[in-house]
Amino acid sequence: MEQNQLSQDLTKLKESLGSLPEAMANPAFVVVSGLPGTGKSFFCRKLAERQFFCILESDAMRKTLSPSPDYSVAESARLFAACHSLIEWLLKNGVPIIFDATNLSERHREHLYRISDRTGARLVLVRVEAPPAVAYQRLQARKNAANPEDKSDADWEVYKRMEPRAERFQRNYFAVDTSRDIAPVIEKIMRTINR
Repeated sequence: MEQNQLSQDLTKLKESLGSLPEAMANPAFVVVSGLPGTGKSFFCRKLAERQFFCILESDAMRKTLSPSPDYSVAESARLFAACHSLIEWLLKNGVPIIFDATNLSERHREHLYRISDRTGARLVLVRVEAPPAVAYQRLQARKNAANPEDKSDADWEVYKRMEPRAERFQRNYFAVDTSRDIAPVIEKIMRTINR
């Protein structure tokens, strides 16, 4: 992608951020991974109730850059190049982040690990899961009722297409099943972040 396009995209995403948390040394960088309908955004909002994070939601950022997204490979490449630049800029400025995206492949997560290493951020990996029947019900409900907090267009077909591509983290991570009580995992994550 040409530098000019990336620079414009980064400016657009920065403008869409709203108020940011106070800067800190070694900010937390929470990378959330999971299939559509598993409750990633719900989990991110619950975690952010405990501490002020900048939540970067890939679905919302995609629509900032492409108001009528086509979900093509080129569009996704453009989106994630801009997301990675934004993440690095925020972490260098001491802003704690939660990155809410499917983040299914280890190859793609490697970019995030490198950003964390370069910026000295405290990396916390979270795999969000839910039983397929629960994810199916949630995705059906999404189709039938517009929730203004829900920026995703993913449906059950997208879930089925993505499921075989979901790879386990090669590093330590927290697993959270959003069909159960998520409070104990949030406690553990907060202890790790504040250690």
